[in-house]
Amino acid sequence: MMEKATDRRHAVDRREEIQLSEILVTGGTGSLGSRVVDRLRDAGGGVRPMSRSGRDGTIRADLLSGEGLEEALVGVDAVVHCASSPLRRTRQTDVEGTDRLLRAAERTSVSHFVYVSIVGVDSNPYYPYYRVKLEVERLVERSGVPWTILRATQFHEFVLKQIRFLERGPLALAPKGFLFQPIETGEVADLLAELALSAPAGRVPDVGGPEVRTAVDLTRSYLRATGRQKRVLELPIPGRMARAWRQGAQVAPDHRYGRTTWEEFLGRTLHPSDTGRTARKVSA
Repeated sequence: MMEKATDRRHAVDRREEIQLSEILVTGGTGSLGSRVVDRLRDAGGGVRPMSRSGRDGTIRADLLSGEGLEEALVGVDAVVHCASSPLRRTRQTDVEGTDRLLRAAERTSVSHFVYVSIVGVDSNPYYPYYRVKLEVERLVERSGVPWTILRATQFHEFVLKQIRFLERGPLALAPKGFLFQPIETGEVADLLAELALSAPAGRVPDVGGPEVRTAVDLTRSYLRATGRQKRVLELPIPGRMARAWRQGAQVAPDHRYGRTTWEEFLGRTLHPSDTGRTARKVSA
């Protein structure tokens, strides 16, 4: 795992590696958190996946209420904070919940707090979720726990979800000029695990996928992969938030850490029910 990240030439000052006995991963059953848990287990360390439900062998603790946080952190050396709620009770979960987690981490002598954020949170303050993520970064920086913050571009799964949401009958809608740099979730998990197993490094370089592409280009690629014969309609979106997305506030073209392309992701992800006869012929 360490060699893999080094081969990708990620310019992180790793300092001297430290041996950690226990690492808590919040959002331990989520798409990113579960992969971080797997990577850390592969590395042979002690891992505690945390979730609000406590199901599937996870540690039960709630960021919203604070219930169970301190107990979950007893004996923990490092935290990888992946939990987030972009759609519901975002501020309560992300800002207030992280504040509770950090205060509990201070009381239990956690020595390293790793937080995953998003590229561009300080460049597009018009997007509410980005404002929340930036506020959480500030909380981490002001806390008494040594920290590392990693910003990544959009996960492939996020882009796919947005494209599917904008399919409307015979049309596929795409915001005109919006830029994306999708990255493989597992590749970000690799790096987060490496950072958790290293000394606190502060704000490390951003990471992005291998390509910067427009929303319409990604949508057309998705339609080709599924064999859907749909017209792509570009929607001009007004406002300062949309302008920031068109100008590329959320991409990192100089930090192409990821290797998995959008087409490779689609080839591995799409279920047979997503593809028609045309797609099967193309793939053959």
